[in-house]
Amino acid sequence: MDNEQLANLVRRSLRRSRRVEIDGLGVFEVDDGGRVSLHEMNRTRVFIGYATEDFAMAEKLFDRLEARGYAPWLDRRKLLPGQNWPRRIEDAIANADFFVACFSKNSVKKRGGFQAEVRFALDCARRLPIDDVFLIPARLDDCRVPVRIQMETQYVDLFPDFDAGLERILTTIEARRREAA
Repeated sequence: MDNEQLANLVRRSLRRSRRVEIDGLGVFEVDDGGRVSLHEMNRTRVFIGYATEDFAMAEKLFDRLEARGYAPWLDRRKLLPGQNWPRRIEDAIANADFFVACFSKNSVKKRGGFQAEVRFALDCARRLPIDDVFLIPARLDDCRVPVRIQMETQYVDLFPDFDAGLERILTTIEARRREAA
């Protein structure tokens, strides 16, 4: 899609709604006078990877991160009908500032999308400086974190105290943001 096609798409969308969000770019809004403005997104992007069975916990994490001013990405909240979801998910991971991998007894033994997302996130992390934090493993229950990750990366528990685990994740993100500034 070129710039003119994107502009036309935004114009058409703004005729139906006064506000259009383009993930990773920002929000286009039209005011009462018909003027269009773009509010650029500069919030920290956090991709949430999870197994389907753990959607409720992933959604809780999404809601809490969003309430704290971050830009979380969760497939069921961000994918639009008709989108090429494997490509869109890879784009979202590659453009994320952090990847929170939600490990559980469900996800560690399951084959499929979650495992592919974690592998792709590990590939993305390899391109960053060694001390950068990208992958944040989070346990949803008393499961075993894969050895490959456990050998190099500290995980956080979101059980039995979800809020305490969330605060540890936020502390990590904020420390990394301060280092990058």
